[in-house]
Amino acid sequence: MTTPFFCLLLAVLIPYVLSGVGGYYRTRQFGALDNESPRQQQAALEGVGARAQAAQDNAREALPVFLAAVLVAHLAGVDAGTMATLSVAFIFFRVLHAVCYVANWATLRSVAFLAGFACCLVLFGQAARV
Repeated sequence: MTTPFFCLLLAVLIPYVLSGVGGYYRTRQFGALDNESPRQQQAALEGVGARAQAAQDNAREALPVFLAAVLVAHLAGVDAGTMATLSVAFIFFRVLHAVCYVANWATLRSVAFLAGFACCLVLFGQAARV
């Protein structure tokens, strides 16, 4: 498996890790997980639990953009080293984004989001140049 494809796997797993974090805070805030109405319980979260849920949602929303960027770059024949560097950087920034979201570091969170998104844009740009 190439580095960019491995990074795709990691990007898929990030929302699930954050789901576990959110589940911990749902249990802590409500005493138990509501498996019959989990979305309603998630919507009622406050504080760090709500931020973990928002980070999970954002990670899920970022996934299709990264998936498309990697596949387009791969199909266009972008240099493997460039793709690997940008993919690893994307994962770094997405993990940083999640940590910042949970920790309530809004400015750094926004910077991490923009940097990760920029990695995707550069992948698309590299594909356009080939």
